[in-house]
Amino acid sequence: MDWPHDIAYLFGGACLANAVPHFVSGMMGRPFQSPFAKPPGKGLSSSTVNVLWGFANFVFAYLLIGQVGDFDLRAADHVTAVGIGALAIAVMSARLFGRFYGGNVPTRRL
Repeated sequence: MDWPHDIAYLFGGACLANAVPHFVSGMMGRPFQSPFAKPPGKGLSSSTVNVLWGFANFVFAYLLIGQVGDFDLRAADHVTAVGIGALAIAVMSARLFGRFYGGNVPTRRL
């Protein structure tokens, strides 16, 4: 186990998961929040900016997962690191963007 590689895989998983909503929203022609919006993460960026940002995240994911160490899909620590990174950014995004799109509506207790 080489923990610096696992850290790279963790961030690679986060980049991979982050690429999906930006790239898909951009391809659909829809604006979406990005780090380049004003205010960052709250304002909307154009669909073109989102396609470019999503593609950049795919490149970062490739560099972190495919070019650091010797990633092996059969190595549990490698796959776990990518999965945890993807899950972490997905949950953080759901909570952040849920405020804008109604995804954080509290449920009613019975």
